[in-house]
Amino acid sequence: MGELRDDDLARAWSRPYRGTVAEPGPGRAGLPRTAWTVAGIAWALGVSAIVLQLASGVTMLLGDLLFVVVDATVAIVYGTVAGVILARRPHVVGWLVALAALGGGIAALGGAWRSFASSRPGLPPLDTLTAAYGWAWVPGTIGLFVLVPWFVRSGRPGIGGWCGVAGGVAVIAAFFLAPPDDPRPAILAVVVMGLVTAAATAWRWRRGPVADRRGLGLLALGVALMALSFLPLLATWASTQVTYLLPLTHLACQALFPAAILVCVLRNRLWGIDLVLSRATVAAMLALGLALVYAVVVVVATTVVDGPAAQVVAAVGVAVAVQPLHAWLRGRVRTLVYGDGRDPGRAAISLGQHLASAADADELVTALAAGVREALRLDSVTVERFDAAPAPDATTPAAVRDDVRDVVHGGRLLGRVHVAPRAGERLDRRTQDALDQLLPVLGAGLALAQTARDLEVARDATTRARLAERRVIRRELHDGIGPWLSGLRLGLQGARNVVAADPVAAAQVLDALGEEVGQRMEDVRALSRSLLPPALDDLGLEAALGELAGRQALGGFVVDLRCDPFVGLDPRVAAAAYAIASESVVNAARHSGVGECRLTVEAHADVLHLTCTDAGRGLGDDATAGVGSRSMRERAAELGGTLAVDVVHPGEPRPGTRVHAVLPLVPGGVTLAAPGAAR
Repeated sequence: MGELRDDDLARAWSRPYRGTVAEPGPGRAGLPRTAWTVAGIAWALGVSAIVLQLASGVTMLLGDLLFVVVDATVAIVYGTVAGVILARRPHVVGWLVALAALGGGIAALGGAWRSFASSRPGLPPLDTLTAAYGWAWVPGTIGLFVLVPWFVRSGRPGIGGWCGVAGGVAVIAAFFLAPPDDPRPAILAVVVMGLVTAAATAWRWRRGPVADRRGLGLLALGVALMALSFLPLLATWASTQVTYLLPLTHLACQALFPAAILVCVLRNRLWGIDLVLSRATVAAMLALGLALVYAVVVVVATTVVDGPAAQVVAAVGVAVAVQPLHAWLRGRVRTLVYGDGRDPGRAAISLGQHLASAADADELVTALAAGVREALRLDSVTVERFDAAPAPDATTPAAVRDDVRDVVHGGRLLGRVHVAPRAGERLDRRTQDALDQLLPVLGAGLALAQTARDLEVARDATTRARLAERRVIRRELHDGIGPWLSGLRLGLQGARNVVAADPVAAAQVLDALGEEVGQRMEDVRALSRSLLPPALDDLGLEAALGELAGRQALGGFVVDLRCDPFVGLDPRVAAAAYAIASESVVNAARHSGVGECRLTVEAHADVLHLTCTDAGRGLGDDATAGVGSRSMRERAAELGGTLAVDVVHPGEPRPGTRVHAVLPLVPGGVTLAAPGAAR
């Protein structure tokens, strides 16, 4: 392991870190204008048809009335689904759903106009429009369950899928070309092809790619019900007793099939789309539910009362059902739209689960970003962590922007979170409020990440410091004591060789060796005291520093010591303070060129301030940090403290040197603000 360079810790504590989680965007951009144009036209057709049908006051053709309701519901519901899909990706499923919506809207408007014109003689019949009532719904509605399921997958259909698509197109064409007097073979073909499609979808649900399975079971059920809903047509051509059954079964299927498509796309995030439903979705689902309520009430009321009274009863039923149905749908859709963001408590729990899965500080920040993105249904979230105080750009407030938030914990700016909505969306007020409510959790997470990283850096610095101390001891043993012991052995051997012939010379050699042993004993004591003086353990920091000043005074260097009396000082803080003071005083004695320095050790609030100042030659412009300077910085950093070395009076002939260390009295791994420019 190499030595810790002087600026390693500075870089480790100051570099910004970004933990980013983003979903890959779709290969092609959406068509928002086209999408919402399609949705708007479909809604206009559906709403116009309902208004015309109600204005006609016609209830005699109850079957036609129900079919108008079915077609108008198809226009409104599938128009919304098509708009949501096409706004994000122009996929073939979106176009097929749009075809169903527009076809249903045209058919509904044609049927409603026929009823309206029949109730008001003199209005033009608009034969082309009324004729569309019988065929406009066919390609889109049938295509929904014989074509769409083959394309609901993450990739392109295989050979089997394209065969299914070809079969669906053939069935739609056969339905168009069927003779009007007996279309039962074409209807049967539609039912069979729908069941085949349902079976293929169910097989993919059980055996297909894992990434595509979610939601396919519901889609298979929806396809089967849509196909079976055409069975009453076979009986309708033979009997008029089931007039009500066909539109009611179609209407019931519309409550399941659109949801099945949305669930597949939403859960599997197909084609780069993660649908976020809006208020329009609530309106569409509400329209579907109210249409179903209206149809059921009309059917029931017609058996009791005749004429316009049935529609009045149906209108009352719709009015009674609208509020509870809207409240129920809104809750479900809000869960789809905002995820856990609609419930800050659940969002915080989700964020905590992501934090629990992190293995280290870097993974912790990435987990924070992933938790926020998932909870708020965002496209990407970047958590930028500032490991220094103050942060590089902490003076620039970011909270004024919708997509950026400052993350503050304990009064410290720990980072910023950058969020981006999904394509075609914006950050609404609810999402921004939810993000603001998650900021305290983010702050706690970032504080935890910073503490973990501080601990990692401190552990590494401790290891390096221990290695440096061992290298010092090894050097002293190898270069000092080892050669001296070898010389002592040779001296003793020489004294032994001459002791018989010249006892006086032997005595002189032994006296010299005794003086050398005494000097070496002092060197060993000095080395021991420099590592951890006994007075530090026995009498405390003040006494140990007094002993240090006394030793320097014996060599002619005066230390003006001013030390507060510390009671119960943490041994780690005392050892670090003594080591820094000893190194600072030795450096002043060796390099300052003057005969004295001032050493001040005092406590302010919860920190210890140690300052060693001399009036010597100061630091040269080309001065570089040595081993001693690095050792002092490492000792301060181990406790979460800081150390700065600078000149006292810049520009003067004798600027002097100042070493200022700030150490927490209770080490907790929190980095303190640097007292000055560190060199």
